[in-house]
Amino acid sequence: MIIIKTIAIIPARGGSKGIPRKNIKKLCGKPLIGHIIETALNVKEIDRVIVSTEDAEIAEVAQKFGAEVPFIRPEELARDETPTLPVLQHTIKYLEENENYTPDIVVLLYTTSPLLSYERISEGIELLKEGDFDSILSVVEDRGHYWVEKEGNYERLYPIELKNRQLTKSLFKENGAIYICKRDLLMEENEIVGENVGFLVMEERESVDIDEPLDFEIAEILMKKYNSHYK
Repeated sequence: MIIIKTIAIIPARGGSKGIPRKNIKKLCGKPLIGHIIETALNVKEIDRVIVSTEDAEIAEVAQKFGAEVPFIRPEELARDETPTLPVLQHTIKYLEENENYTPDIVVLLYTTSPLLSYERISEGIELLKEGDFDSILSVVEDRGHYWVEKEGNYERLYPIELKNRQLTKSLFKENGAIYICKRDLLMEENEIVGENVGFLVMEERESVDIDEPLDFEIAEILMKKYNSHYK
């Protein structure tokens, strides 16, 4: 029997311009990061839940909720402009060099998706395992009409030809909630999303992304509406 090792990595910087100390700001009485940690810990396919942070307070809160914080992220990987890829690669490299632990599948989760369910994450992992994919990303269906600015004017971008709604092909928009990929894609091809990507289609209400203060209010309303635990 082949054992597939799967880890979840949750990046959580201390700095946040839009909402100061966002990752530990309370949502429904619980630090924001606590929601995604508890969700990840409930996914049966995930073996380890690891938080990557440069912030001591965030590290303490993350450990309180059951996540591992095996290192403090280097400051050069915690700047505003730092992309996610090197943060994930740093985590994998640390585990391989210091613990002799090499995961097969990496699940990238963000604190800013508190309405994400463990069932959705599990669905995404199984989709990666069963399909011919190197990566999975979560999306929402989008049937909007789009225009683009061009040379001081606007032109229709999509759909080029107007049809009845039911005849128009859907677009799919990344919602930033889940990214799942194979370890080799991350470490050898330097990609989070590969060429053989599968879509995990989610509902709009699952896709709330905490970026502005108003998003906290919206998330709290939805959590109280759809989760009896917070009523």
